[in-house]
Amino acid sequence: MSDRPDFVYLASQSPRRRELLAQWGVRCELLLPDADEDAESLETPLPNEAPSRYVRRVTALKLEAAMARLKRRGLAPAPVLCADTTVALGKRILGKPADAADARRMLAALSGQTHRVMTAVAVGKGARRWAAVSDSRVEFDDLSPTRIRHYVATGEPMGKAGAYAIQGHAGLWVRRIHGSHTGIIGLPAYETAQLLRAAGLNIL
Repeated sequence: MSDRPDFVYLASQSPRRRELLAQWGVRCELLLPDADEDAESLETPLPNEAPSRYVRRVTALKLEAAMARLKRRGLAPAPVLCADTTVALGKRILGKPADAADARRMLAALSGQTHRVMTAVAVGKGARRWAAVSDSRVEFDDLSPTRIRHYVATGEPMGKAGAYAIQGHAGLWVRRIHGSHTGIIGLPAYETAQLLRAAGLNIL
């Protein structure tokens, strides 16, 4: 059996991550949690946890859960890819909004501000682990309550860290970014490619 796999397991429900992998010519199979796994609890921040430490820790936990899932299901060996994205305004972690009101509060806080978007990526293969973090800055336009309300009404902010998707309508508010556009979407191209190559995947 060849030690160079031609696909990866993606332990993420994000369609954006699947789309990015497809754009890069990386074939993936989904490795999603079982019904009895409490995947959401992994994303709970610890008291006074710094955003960069949080995103690394959560991604590492997701990877270990996925590696255990792979073994439990007896699936064919291949690298497992996990990622987690967090938005931070100063030391404040802005996760996925609980509801529309929470989304409006987050967006009001981001209005006219520069915030950080960190995406941690981790790959596991057998006993080996590789990890990296993309750290970008995003500057938003000033957002009126009306613009925020209309955006939240589209439903796009729900399920998104920081209550927005840069590849969607919120991209119209971005004055400038410094960092990785794909990292802000949820899977940084450069870092992901480096890790997948390290795990033996053929990738340009």
